[in-house]
Amino acid sequence: MSIRARQLLVAAALLSATFFVPRLAADESSATIRLWSGKAPGEQGAIEPEKETRAAGKPNEVQRVTNVSDPVLAVFPAPAEKRTGAALIIAPGGAYQFLSWAHEGEEIARWFNSQGVTAFVLKYRVPTRAHDPGNRLALMDAERSVSLVRSRAKEWGVDPAKIGFLGFSAGGHLGVNLEVNWKQRAYEAADAVDQVSARPDFVVLIYPGGMMDKSDPTKVAATMRPTADTPPTFLAVAADDKGCAEPTVRYFLALREAGVPSEMHVFASGGHGFGMRASAGAASTWPQRSADWLRTISMLPKPESK
Repeated sequence: MSIRARQLLVAAALLSATFFVPRLAADESSATIRLWSGKAPGEQGAIEPEKETRAAGKPNEVQRVTNVSDPVLAVFPAPAEKRTGAALIIAPGGAYQFLSWAHEGEEIARWFNSQGVTAFVLKYRVPTRAHDPGNRLALMDAERSVSLVRSRAKEWGVDPAKIGFLGFSAGGHLGVNLEVNWKQRAYEAADAVDQVSARPDFVVLIYPGGMMDKSDPTKVAATMRPTADTPPTFLAVAADDKGCAEPTVRYFLALREAGVPSEMHVFASGGHGFGMRASAGAASTWPQRSADWLRTISMLPKPESK
């Protein structure tokens, strides 16, 4: 039986099961959903209060978020008339120190909404804790987010076999960590949500970094190496991104070697952190290219022929 078939069977069983799947929303009116019903696993001690940074002249736009200890999903439902059943969990970048909330989160969610994709922006735990140099807390949050969305798929009109994960920069590293290591959950199951698969059905990686072996930067680290069970993956990076261009290419080659269906776009310019805002080059067109790719792997419907 294929992985997707197993996921559908599990999801169907969960929808008809008698156990209680908790509604974790702290405030449904704000369209945010807490990942954990209590304290997030793995936390030790306390950090400073969560902080938002807003740009001058844009008082309603959260530019950055940091000091996250209570991770949440911000929900962006696709318009009913456009809904395709596909869903996308978005992990903003920020070097695991902060989250680029507007630039690599909300703006991306709204664009994918226009394509009929229900989006969820993941506020995962940052900054890196002293006791967690490998950022396993963020991986816990990523795994939990996939299981949570899949366990409540019917509520949002989402197909439980069309749930993807998109990450930028550090969020891209998190996406690699998730798509490679989803089989071995990074935390002990907390409730029924954790009985649902944490495997994304597809992954989109935009200028990811940190995947290489520190002792040999020409090789993907053993803990980040893809296998035949790694989901289909889309990658985009700019050739002049000094820190991420080569690792992205090498990771693509590792995906290819593992037999994982993948597509990669290397844009001539764009540097690092271009998001999807208009630029002189073509780097900011990656969303359209990713949507085209999603149609080739049947995650989005193909355009009707005229």
